[in-house]
Amino acid sequence: MSPEDIGSDEPLFGDAGLGLDSIDALELGVAIRKAYGIKIETVSDEVKRHFANIANLAQFIRAHNEVKA
Repeated sequence: MSPEDIGSDEPLFGDAGLGLDSIDALELGVAIRKAYGIKIETVSDEVKRHFANIANLAQFIRAHNEVKA
């Protein structure tokens, strides 16, 4: 599967989505920290909503960068 094949509203985790697991979430969090300087300290319901799909994740990163600017 290529990045172009992933819909922005498609769930990232679970059987209904891309099937990512906790290790994938950790790797994704590390990549976001390295690329955007965003540290995700604890897993909360809010963080889970941000990681639900690409659209939410992109909005989270944009919002964080607006706060820094």
